Amino acid sequence: MTAMATHKPTHFLWEVEKEVAIIRLNRPERKNPLTFESYAELRDTFYDLRHADDIKAVMFLPNGGNFCSGGDVHDIIGPLVGMDMKGLLAFTRMTGDLVKAMILCGKPIIAALDGVAVGAGAIIAMASDLRMATPQTKTAFLFTRVGLGGCDMGACAILPRIIGQGRAAELLYTGRTMTAQEGERWGFFNRLVATDELEREALALARQLASGPTFAHGITKTQLNQEWSMSLEQAIEVEAQAQAICMQTNDFERAYRAFVAREKPVFEGN
Repeated sequence: MTAMATHKPTHFLWEVEKEVAIIRLNRPERKNPLTFESYAELRDTFYDLRHADDIKAVMFLPNGGNFCSGGDVHDIIGPLVGMDMKGLLAFTRMTGDLVKAMILCGKPIIAALDGVAVGAGAIIAMASDLRMATPQTKTAFLFTRVGLGGCDMGACAILPRIIGQGRAAELLYTGRTMTAQEGERWGFFNRLVATDELEREALALARQLASGPTFAHGITKTQLNQEWSMSLEQAIEVEAQAQAICMQTNDFERAYRAFVAREKPVFEGN
């Protein structure tokens, strides 16, 4: 299996703290835009995480007071204007592959937002499993404001599932900013946290998940993403099979023995 505690990416910051991987985009002077290279490196990192036993949870954190300003105007949008269809489709498939890799990585992902979180930055937050933000966070799926469709990187499929069809349609058609308060009220953010508490709260949640039954967390993530395309009858059957698999794990037995002994279970992820 892949070991990623010593992973050394070039185009974003990476650190590991007690089985929690922490990612920060690293161009704070530009509000952390993405480039062709950082897109590709993030995609590859999340595909590798699928096979990494030494990472139990992942966090995206802001850098310099902002989360991400989307695709870099000069490094991405400018070159796209001059590309042919083959090159454009290769790019849009690559960006979509980042979302696929996040969904398939098998680890819970927490996005902690502050300041600007727009375009692809909003998509990264959307594709995460849990989201928290500061009251100052401004989130926008602003693709229509640059002459593009709102259907970017899975937004038309995923965003309505989080906040509802009507609210998603409004954000994707208009490209307007969703305030942090709207985001919490609509269910996009699980909670709002004071700026000076954001990283501590996010890390506490990540550590909680990392110390849990991580094999079972992977099953939960898979089912959350797959059951949208199933009938209710299919979903109930698949969950029966998934839960039977979890019942064969050592963590399930550990939890039982701890309960009998009136102790807190110590999970090991197997």
